[in-house]
Amino acid sequence: MSHRKVEYLHRNRIIYRRYPINDKPNQVFTWGVFYQDGTHECYELFRSKAKITTYRSLKWHLLVLWYLNDDMEDNTLKRLAKFICDKDNGFITFTIPLKLLNIIIKQVVIQDFDKPPKNKIRKVIFKDGCGLSISEKLKIVGSLIGRIKKASNKSLYNAMLDINHNDKLITISKLASMLKCSTRTIHRNMCNELKLEKQRLNTELHEKI
Repeated sequence: MSHRKVEYLHRNRIIYRRYPINDKPNQVFTWGVFYQDGTHECYELFRSKAKITTYRSLKWHLLVLWYLNDDMEDNTLKRLAKFICDKDNGFITFTIPLKLLNIIIKQVVIQDFDKPPKNKIRKVIFKDGCGLSISEKLKIVGSLIGRIKKASNKSLYNAMLDINHNDKLITISKLASMLKCSTRTIHRNMCNELKLEKQRLNTELHEKI
């Protein structure tokens, strides 16, 4: 697996991570923050070991980079996109034809961002260098989400995203541990859509690591 060459982003002062700027956390800790209702404003590209595996994902990453760097010129985005799409640089798993890449870039630069790029909801956000292990992070997430009478779709999905974000395979036992309920409760309340999403997240993580 090629090492992801993020030093290119640092050298060119490309912003690729940003904590929420409008949403206010309900609780602030030394290790990070907690949002009771979640926030969509946390962008953390290239934090996990996961790589870009689809055209859709590539476009989303470029949209976020274009959004976060509001002073970026078109040519800078083109150079950045070509760098990310070079498999040797460790960001992507497939080869994209230059003609198709140029089409995606054109679709990105015309965005005026009346609304920010779609982003997954986050309730628990850990600071860089917080010093916690993955198991410690998952324990904190589980304690903050708290015990649920019924494993709602929203609670299950948030728990799945938190596990996936920490580069761990999603299992029924991990979900039950985080939500402080039985595995039977998870099985009983997990709809087909969430089962497919669980499979998709685990498959992508397995392919990217």
